[in-house]
Amino acid sequence: MIFPPPPFRRPAFRLQFAADLMTSCAFEMETIILGWFILVQTGSVLLLAAFGALQSAGTLCSPFFGLAAERLGTRKLLIAMRGAYTCFAGLLTLLAITDLLTAPVVFVIGTCMGIFRSSDIAMRNLLVNDLIPPEDLATALSISRMTSDLARTAGALAGAAIFAALGIAPAYVAVTLLYALGCACNFRIPHTTPRSASALLASPFGDLRAGFAYAWTTPLILVALILAFAVNFTAYPLSGGLLAYIARDVYLLDQSGFGTLSATFALGGLAGSIALSMTGSGRSPAVVMLAASVVWHLLLIGFVAGQSLALGIACLAAAGFVQNFCMIPMSLLILRTASDNFRGRIIGLRMLAIYGLPLGLTLAGWLTGLVGLPVTGLLYCLLGITVSIAIAHRWRRTIWA
Repeated sequence: MIFPPPPFRRPAFRLQFAADLMTSCAFEMETIILGWFILVQTGSVLLLAAFGALQSAGTLCSPFFGLAAERLGTRKLLIAMRGAYTCFAGLLTLLAITDLLTAPVVFVIGTCMGIFRSSDIAMRNLLVNDLIPPEDLATALSISRMTSDLARTAGALAGAAIFAALGIAPAYVAVTLLYALGCACNFRIPHTTPRSASALLASPFGDLRAGFAYAWTTPLILVALILAFAVNFTAYPLSGGLLAYIARDVYLLDQSGFGTLSATFALGGLAGSIALSMTGSGRSPAVVMLAASVVWHLLLIGFVAGQSLALGIACLAAAGFVQNFCMIPMSLLILRTASDNFRGRIIGLRMLAIYGLPLGLTLAGWLTGLVGLPVTGLLYCLLGITVSIAIAHRWRRTIWA
């Protein structure tokens, strides 16, 4: 591998990497701080779960954010989004300093922030596509993904440590500063011209209908969107939403053990991002993502089986590693396949697939009460493998071409 990687030789990408890293760290710190605040203030696990669900509510708006990126330019949109994060975080800081912060206020402000946050990763990928030539795009997406993987460990630990040592007000000062610095870095990136503005229709809803039709009639994009929904439905509940339950009831761990499992998956993802940044695109992104999906689900079978803690940690770390060989090529496939006139809207549609997660998580919770977690996990993983193989068979000529 050539060092530094080609994307890092571009000042605009270095600024974007710094902006994404600071924003991602602020996201993770904020999740820890506000989640703990809600739990302490209300004492309700149900309200904590509801607050977490509200953070994804803005995913329904993702197609509109993709459309706005096409009309206005991704750089301008990201500046506006991260400026909004800074304002909301500043308001929470002020309320915390004046002892006016309450659980209902956190619910309202958190929901408003969730409208923007749900589309942040999609928009940063779209901007990377504007900044980096096609031959270096796979490496750039892998490096960009590292910001989220690093933040899931460093950002969460920093947020918990500052909150525990100094309280919510100083912790939120740090969050606000990170958002402001991320916005400032985005502001310094040179202006990017919307490449598809001339092709847009007069009506935003007409543009969205055209985007749905384009996705439905473009096989590779349809493959990516179906698989995105499938892995959110079957894989991420087992390594995310149900992880606390698995730690406590399958591996008999306490809170620190749960933190270890969470960090294990994140570190595996970071290793996968690094490996992809070194190897580049390799074979066809469609082939790589489908093969990785099958391996990912096989590793999760080993994790939920709970045979031993050492084996479970090894399977979870490997699952974190492999998941990026599925998700990063998926983003690459969409960016490469979608035309300039539709790329923003297709990226927005990709974010809608995240709704597979709450659906899958809800069903998994119900099934776990009926048949137990090992059986539920096995059924989910077999479903994920079946869908991946079915996709590979149904669109085999397009995928291998």
